[in-house]
Amino acid sequence: MLLASLVEPSFGLIFWMTLTFLTVLFLLAKFAWKPILNGLKEREASIADALNEAKRAREEMSALNARNEELMNAAREEREVLLKEARDIRDKEIAEAKGKAKAEADALLARARTDIQNEKNAAITEMKNQVAELSILVAERILRDKLESSAAQQSLVDKVMAEAETRKS
Repeated sequence: MLLASLVEPSFGLIFWMTLTFLTVLFLLAKFAWKPILNGLKEREASIADALNEAKRAREEMSALNARNEELMNAAREEREVLLKEARDIRDKEIAEAKGKAKAEADALLARARTDIQNEKNAAITEMKNQVAELSILVAERILRDKLESSAAQQSLVDKVMAEAETRKS
């Protein structure tokens, strides 16, 4: 029976339920809805402010990213300029070192050629002196062998004198 009374609503139950509902509705409308709606509006406003703040922060972040990108590009360009200058300095110093080394090598080669020429001339002079000494020794020995007798000596002296007289005249 209890179950049957719950399934079949009676007039008194509907009346009291409606009256209670309307009372709660009136109390809620009078006291709760305005604060709830105000709270919702405030919440909506704070959410809108937060969204605007997030949008502004996103725009600032975008601007910062663009500025960072500009700074990075400027830093890259500066790095490239510095590297180019360093390469140019290195190449210049290498070229100077090569030129200096070539000049030193040329000077050393010239000195070596001069020394070789001097040594060659000295060797030729020494050889001429030795040949002259040997020629004198050979001539002296030949003359000693030919002029051992006094008749040969007298004949040579007469011949030399005759040649000297013919040259005078």
